[in-house]
Amino acid sequence: MTDTTGHRTAAVRPEVVHHRDGTSEVRAARWRMTVAADGLTALLHASDGGHPVELQLAGVLDRTDAVDETLDAGPAEWHTEDGRPALILPRRSTVWQEAITRVLCTDEGPELSWEVRGRGALRDVLPLAVRAAFGGRGGGLRPSGHAWQTLFSPNPGAPARLLRGARESAVIGVVGDARPGRGHWFFTPAPLCLALTQDRFPDTTDPARARGTLSWWTVSTGAPVADLTFTQMHYVPSDDGFHLRLDHEGHTEVDGWYRTPAVLVSPGHADPYEGLLAHRRWLDGRGWAAVARGTERPAWWREPMFCGWGAQMARARETGLPAPEMSTRAEYDAHLGTLRRHGLDPGTVVVDDKWQLRYGSWEPDERRWPDLRSWIDEQHGHGRRVLLWWRAWSAEGVPDELCVRTPDGRPVTLDPGHPEARAWLAENVRRVLAPDGLGADGLKVDFTADSPTGESLTGRGGRWGIALLHQYLDTLYRSAKSARSDALIVTHTPHPGFADVTDMVRLNDMLRLDDPDPYAPVVPQMRLRAAVAAAACPGTLIDTDDWCAPDLEQWRAYTRVKDQLGVPALYVSSHLDRTGEPLEELDYAALRELWSRWRARLRDMEKGGGRWHPVDRCGANGPG
Repeated sequence: MTDTTGHRTAAVRPEVVHHRDGTSEVRAARWRMTVAADGLTALLHASDGGHPVELQLAGVLDRTDAVDETLDAGPAEWHTEDGRPALILPRRSTVWQEAITRVLCTDEGPELSWEVRGRGALRDVLPLAVRAAFGGRGGGLRPSGHAWQTLFSPNPGAPARLLRGARESAVIGVVGDARPGRGHWFFTPAPLCLALTQDRFPDTTDPARARGTLSWWTVSTGAPVADLTFTQMHYVPSDDGFHLRLDHEGHTEVDGWYRTPAVLVSPGHADPYEGLLAHRRWLDGRGWAAVARGTERPAWWREPMFCGWGAQMARARETGLPAPEMSTRAEYDAHLGTLRRHGLDPGTVVVDDKWQLRYGSWEPDERRWPDLRSWIDEQHGHGRRVLLWWRAWSAEGVPDELCVRTPDGRPVTLDPGHPEARAWLAENVRRVLAPDGLGADGLKVDFTADSPTGESLTGRGGRWGIALLHQYLDTLYRSAKSARSDALIVTHTPHPGFADVTDMVRLNDMLRLDDPDPYAPVVPQMRLRAAVAAAACPGTLIDTDDWCAPDLEQWRAYTRVKDQLGVPALYVSSHLDRTGEPLEELDYAALRELWSRWRARLRDMEKGGGRWHPVDRCGANGPG
């Protein structure tokens, strides 16, 4: 276990004391909990003080045809599981034949899960709440209670805000876009771990320095990734209360016994990043964190990258044409020529949207990219590697029968639950990367937030939500490595369960350009994202991204610190696209110095045995 500074301490196993009034008290090194005589609620205290959290233990598992109400509960039973105290609370449900809450008392805090027996399709699971049908004892939905003031979500939302009030909502999952209320698409998915504290911090406070008089709590969800069959986890606040909501959308069928993912409530963390590290350790200990499939990281993976999207957007500003029309062989040759004239030679080039004729069938658009294979070979001749931008989930060019579809048969996304769709996806990946195909060196996977969502949609395979996205990326990743063992797969999925389907986590866009005021300080936001990725997926490389800078001043500030966060990425060649400001010689000089410094550190790392060092809480990630 760890103390509030994050250091290992001697573990003291929780123990249970039973009282004459029917309550039970669990005592552990970092927490204690009193379970009410009726078993429905528990008061959870942190060892370092503060107001307790009142946990509603019963839980809610709503079906698509009926809501789950609890008629009564108990008696609670205590037993030992893996040498630790465990509580079993039976309850009487209006829709399930049997319903049980399990509470395992771990060193870190109580780990709760909910089991039901019956038949039906899950719509929502509401951990840490009860929908009571107790007559005169206060019916309706009853959340857990808290006195928290500040909330940290590892899923970036509005870039100007690093923290938020504990009475505001938060969402982590695999769905999002530019529309109001759905702007949480930077990481899909982020680790399913929220951090909260009774201390109040301004929303712009650096979470790495948010250390107050009271420690941070984490509320996190875990299970094998195949069992994460919900699209989103919501933190649902209320008047001094909260609960979680897992959106299953009718795509999780119960036939017999079903057990939800576990929820761990853990106090005693020094700051949110310490909480994320503890979350990762919890998943590791339960066997729920994925292990990277390969230990080899070719040196070229860490080379400075040029991605053409920002340059395409700048050219779109100049020409009035859509930015995807600026993905052409001639345009990229011009951008690389500009960089070459200023002494910049990227080790990797990312060809961005839209080199494909169709997003879902991935053949090159010969009008804009004539003989793409020869261009890739040409880059190889210059000592560069080439990644191709890959739009996940697109149904464009995919046979309808291989897609998730609406009730009237319209295709929505490629369906990785369909075995023939997986074969379609795998063959297209192979054709793009294999030596007898386009011969590209890897893929930059984008738009994972386009995961299908909707109760009425139909697909095959039984998986949904986070689990379905993992199945998509697993198919893509396996095919990529089969085509070429050193293929680099870049995603923005820093969930510990996705470490086996990604080689590099991309920090994603700096801004949400559709916000009424998209301007936000860049460096604090990108430090936050790098720290989240490093805590959740230690050892995974980080792509620093570079788009879209609010202005040249902020672009310069971010350029100065990129090598502290991960692999330096450059998206522009001559002008910023948002402001039209031209790069000056001092900017090219700063890039030359950055890339030279980075490559020198890579050489030092190779001399030292190739060790990739872990990050600190401020997000520094790099060799040396």
